[in-house]
Amino acid sequence: MLGTLAIFVARLLFSGAFLVAVVMKFLSIGDTAAAIASIGFPAPLFFAWASAFFEFGLVLAFLTGAFFTEAAVLAAAYVLFLGFAFYGPATWPGNPVQMGLFINHLTFIAGLLFAAVHGPGRTMVLGWTVPWPAARRSASATRAD
Repeated sequence: MLGTLAIFVARLLFSGAFLVAVVMKFLSIGDTAAAIASIGFPAPLFFAWASAFFEFGLVLAFLTGAFFTEAAVLAAAYVLFLGFAFYGPATWPGNPVQMGLFINHLTFIAGLLFAAVHGPGRTMVLGWTVPWPAARRSASATRAD
């Protein structure tokens, strides 16, 4: 029971973190594009919208449990990219707070990877997943035994 509650709370926290990001992007997409442009990334408005819709997809995946493992792995890669792009070592000399923000991204990634391994739990879960070829091969090999 306690484990189920912890997993559900973690899913809500992941969803909430990305939901805040989505809402902020939708409310000020221009500011998001300006932040993306400030790091020299091309097509900032396109990537601002792409990141908003990607994060909305993550919110749905974490809330429903659909494609949960895949979403957690993609979210970890996305957060790693954001950490290096916006708060990476190149920004630390001018502002030491940036290092703290970078480390916060690393701890978030640790949680996402832990969630990817352990899954969404059994409560309030759609349980959809991508049928990966390796998983199909190992399942068919097990059936053949």
